[in-house]
Amino acid sequence: MSADQEELFERLATAVFELDEALAAKLSQEVLDRGYDAWNAVEHGLLAGVNRAGKLFDEEEYFVPELLIAADAMYAGLAILRPHIKGHDSGFNRKVVIGVVQGDTHDIGKNLVRIMLEVAGFEVHDLGRDVPPRKFVEAAIALKADVIALSTLMTTTMERMGEVVSILEAEQVRNRFKVIVGGSPLSQQFSDRIGADGYAPKAAQAVELTKRLVGLVNAA
Repeated sequence: MSADQEELFERLATAVFELDEALAAKLSQEVLDRGYDAWNAVEHGLLAGVNRAGKLFDEEEYFVPELLIAADAMYAGLAILRPHIKGHDSGFNRKVVIGVVQGDTHDIGKNLVRIMLEVAGFEVHDLGRDVPPRKFVEAAIALKADVIALSTLMTTTMERMGEVVSILEAEQVRNRFKVIVGGSPLSQQFSDRIGADGYAPKAAQAVELTKRLVGLVNAA
């Protein structure tokens, strides 16, 4: 990647991070005008900017309004770049079912993960919040999903995630889906215990985890 491309992508990331929708759209068009790769601009520009906003949200320096405006800036750029994305290592044609498990209505983190997955090209089906374990399974089967993404911010609802895995096993369809979990009270140890395929401690890490699990990128 040339220095000029890196500089433009950095400006694009900063526009999203600084919540400037008009500038994000303008710079995205500049990417195309210069003949640069659209997917690289999404990955190193738009997604990088949203990741920065997500990290500040995780650190409680950004709040819901800022996060939503950053998402708007990202979508403004994505609307321009997406039609020009070619066959890169993105998630296109891969399906993710995502939701907050039953008993929990905190969905900010889940919404951020959904946004990032959509930017990466995944077809995301959001079941919302307070979702019963069986509904995850039924949706994944009906949609022929690749990944089931489970979220919670409450220790009292963590075990619902294990119930999803148990239902998949009982119905003998566990090998058809990758199951990932996320949320502040969770850990890799918990993920391993319930038989999930992966755990993302922060929203910004969920995309790479998902891509790795479906074979779009190699494990480190």
